[in-house]
Amino acid sequence: MTLPSAHDVALAAERRSAARLLLVHPLVTAAGPHSDLFPLIRRHADWLAKRFQQVLGYQLLVDTSYARLFKAGLGAGAGHRLERSTSTPFTPRTYACLALALSVLVTAPEQLLLSRLVADIKAAAADAGVELEGTGRAAEKRTLAAALRQLVDWGVLIETEGSVNAVTQEDGGEALITIDREIARAVVAGPLAQSRDGADLVRRAADPGFGGPRTYVRRMLVETPVVYLDDLTDAERDWLRTRQRREAQAFSELLGLEAEIRAEGVVLVDAEEEVTDVHLPGTGTVAQAALLLLEQLVEGLRPDSPGHPATGGRLVIGVAVPDGMVDEVLAELVEEYGRRSNWQRGYLEDQTALRDAVLDLLSRMGLVARVSRLRSQGQGLPEGYDENVPEDRSVTDVVGAREEGTGLVLLAAASRYATQVTVRKAARGRPDADVQQELPL
Repeated sequence: MTLPSAHDVALAAERRSAARLLLVHPLVTAAGPHSDLFPLIRRHADWLAKRFQQVLGYQLLVDTSYARLFKAGLGAGAGHRLERSTSTPFTPRTYACLALALSVLVTAPEQLLLSRLVADIKAAAADAGVELEGTGRAAEKRTLAAALRQLVDWGVLIETEGSVNAVTQEDGGEALITIDREIARAVVAGPLAQSRDGADLVRRAADPGFGGPRTYVRRMLVETPVVYLDDLTDAERDWLRTRQRREAQAFSELLGLEAEIRAEGVVLVDAEEEVTDVHLPGTGTVAQAALLLLEQLVEGLRPDSPGHPATGGRLVIGVAVPDGMVDEVLAELVEEYGRRSNWQRGYLEDQTALRDAVLDLLSRMGLVARVSRLRSQGQGLPEGYDENVPEDRSVTDVVGAREEGTGLVLLAAASRYATQVTVRKAARGRPDADVQQELPL
């Protein structure tokens, strides 16, 4: 076997770096925060465009000043949310402001005053029948400022003089804004012209088209923390199980992601922790509380005699969390760790808010989930989607693999966070030697 040359290794590394950047940041500009890697994207534009189209069905547009990877999405409830600088998620009203601003900017002059832009956005809202006032004028201004700040981060708006934050000032501060209309037109990835409404846009964007189950499963693998078998149709499950080793090699070469294949599903692991927007373990009150809660749930809810279906075992993908258990455990954690670890005072005083934030993080990580109808049960499938499985093959039975309880399910990947202990014992014949052995509790 011929070993790759130093040139081939360097070429593969450059392409992988560019692909990873686009996967995490689908809009990269020549003057933006990732401008140092923009030349790599341009250098390998043809190869990247071909590979993203072949593997994920994504279109890549590379211009002289920006690169846009048009991701298709995975359907309702599966998007990567936008957040304010305070890590507060965008509200529906903030997304509405963002959409209205883009509708104005695609035909706006190259430069205009902030006050004129705000007036045009309000006029567009009136035409669309959208109410922007919210709970008060101050709230409206903060919401609009968050949307405009996102457009600045994307490079759609350039603050030539002043700042878009001036919109929050009581006396109506002013700024001069420069607009990049080309980037504004490239922001929206879905088929707007064919869509009847927002829900239809999300449905159409998530349709894998001719790629069918192959394309959809690949998108799930790279866009979600974990893919569980019971959240796949029969055709998707069949495709994954018959090709998972080959796909693991392909994703390792393209994106540097390593596949962890289990009976319950597949995880693509990024050892460098770059290709993700959610981290656990992490810093801060919510991440610390989430990890401690998860350890307690895993310890207390271990399923009885789980096994591999291929050997006649019972597939267990999720176990029901008893009603009230999360609140009970969190209260104990606050008393034991929260006060001495300087957890945020607001969460210490409002443990309902702490619970909601913790469960939100764990659900985004694919470690817990609310009881709901799954894709294997027909949820979210586009019209005419191919669900046929070759007659000579049987697929893994996932019926009952995820228990339905009072509303919350602890999922299989949570076991990765089980507490570990190190047992030290003397080696045979050498009583003074220590041997470390990792044992799950």
